[in-house]
Amino acid sequence: MTVLEGARERRVRTGGVELCVAELGDPRRPTVVLVHGYPDSKEVWSEVAARLAGRFHVVLYDVRGHGRSSAPSPLRGGFTLEKLTDDFLAVADAVSPDRPVHLVGHDWGSVQSWEFVTVKRTEGRIASFTSMSGPSLDHFGHWINKRLRRPTPRRVGQLLGQGAKSWYVYLLHTPVLPELAWRGPLGKRWPGILERVEKVPGGDYPTASLPSDAAHGAWLYRDNVRPRLRRPREDAYAHAPVQLITPLGDAFLSERLYDGLELWAPRLTRRTLPAKHWVPRTRPDRLADWITEFVTATEDGRSETAANGKYADRFGGQLVLVTGAGSGIGRATAFAFAEAGARVVAVDRDAEAAARTAELSRLIGARAAWAEAVDVSDEQAMEKLAARVAAEYGVVDVLVNNAGIGLSGSFFDTTPEDWKKVLDVNLWGVIHGCRLFGRQMAERGQGGHIVNTASAAAFQPSRVLPAYGTSKAAVLMLSECLRAELADRGIGVTAICPGLVNTNITSTAHFAGVDAEEEKRRQQRTARLYGARNYPPEKVADAVLEAVVRNRAVVPVTPEARGAHLMSRFAPRMLRRLARVKPPL
Repeated sequence: MTVLEGARERRVRTGGVELCVAELGDPRRPTVVLVHGYPDSKEVWSEVAARLAGRFHVVLYDVRGHGRSSAPSPLRGGFTLEKLTDDFLAVADAVSPDRPVHLVGHDWGSVQSWEFVTVKRTEGRIASFTSMSGPSLDHFGHWINKRLRRPTPRRVGQLLGQGAKSWYVYLLHTPVLPELAWRGPLGKRWPGILERVEKVPGGDYPTASLPSDAAHGAWLYRDNVRPRLRRPREDAYAHAPVQLITPLGDAFLSERLYDGLELWAPRLTRRTLPAKHWVPRTRPDRLADWITEFVTATEDGRSETAANGKYADRFGGQLVLVTGAGSGIGRATAFAFAEAGARVVAVDRDAEAAARTAELSRLIGARAAWAEAVDVSDEQAMEKLAARVAAEYGVVDVLVNNAGIGLSGSFFDTTPEDWKKVLDVNLWGVIHGCRLFGRQMAERGQGGHIVNTASAAAFQPSRVLPAYGTSKAAVLMLSECLRAELADRGIGVTAICPGLVNTNITSTAHFAGVDAEEEKRRQQRTARLYGARNYPPEKVADAVLEAVVRNRAVVPVTPEARGAHLMSRFAPRMLRRLARVKPPL
């Protein structure tokens, strides 16, 4: 059985073993070689390979002793990095004899690929290297030695932290026990463990060869780890561009392990992903996009592939939809994601303003940007938007429900029509966005994040903001409930609570119970007040990106919002007294 329907298989003989190699796509196109890790076989790449095959010549092979490749005899000494390098060169010569290949490795596939990309005899055979969840043993050895030679509390903590994450490495060095475990109960339970702990879907992975793959693969560690960590090479410099993809939730490797990697890989592009260890199975879409971008840039002779903005390693290439993006906080948020290299969908009921945001987002650095004119309170229009975005751009990675309107006035001056309008936009607009785009995220099963713009008024009562405060308090509670419900699907939910921010919401806010002339006067007065406060929407946008990166639940932004939030928790009676104060008209 081949790794994918339509895959072509061949056998490559090298060093006394026979490697099973699968190929997809047009051999005339750039070749991408995918190298699997432990205790996997090439099938771990099936979802990624399927996405790459339309653009590239994709090659997967079972590492010696795994899958349908034969094992060396004897096993001891048969899995050294030198012999694994022989295997790689034999595969590369067979599938792409005249052109260098683009190398992609995960876990131990990345560990051995670091060897391939740093030894002299492979120079000219590797065009680029994408690494995930697997460091160079040489770099790791130097990382350890640096912390042992010059220990500080932080460095000692890093050593102990990585030492705890590497518990399985110690077990794999024990004789016989790993083989017995994998050929016994562990091999049977492993698929269920991956599904429960890592949320890894099944399909054609793992294959029936798992017990023998894992037993043979133990020698990858035994033959290489201790010798290289004790005597790391001094010349382990990458001779090709490197893209490092770091899963932030990796249970086996610390992010700190890659500190100072630029020394060893001068042409380095960093990416981060809110995921666990087995990203080829849990986030094949994101990996395929980043591999495609990196390989294409390398083929085109471009050295810079990622945006330069803050959090570019996190949001580069992600699809972000922002409502209320025609001005104010929405526009600033769209721009912040654009600077981070995201693909941006700018949504606003003002078509011209949305188009302007999209245009400027492309100039700022967005990988792509589109404008959509939609009233978020219109359920049917939002349903059509969700269907169109999914069909044309893909499933949204980050949703920012930002559209909102202002309303001030006493409870008895606020008409039912006023209530309906503010709730339709401020609350139902958020509900529509969460329901439609959040469902798409959940059904995709690869995580995401929802940001809902609430307000300091959500926890700070006011005698003149009953309708507005109620709508924002509802958004805050909705966000908290969704966060609890979607946590086990890998979807974060954040409520952003700005305070007095200098945007045009003040000049368009409705003041209930007064005539048009008085309403205009109050709008101008409020706009002057907010202008004098002069807290820029760009700071709120920065808070939005940081909240997504850190998966924060509730984020009061301005100092007054943070103060009110603290008072709501620790001094609510004082906050209620302040709510009685009648503001000057």
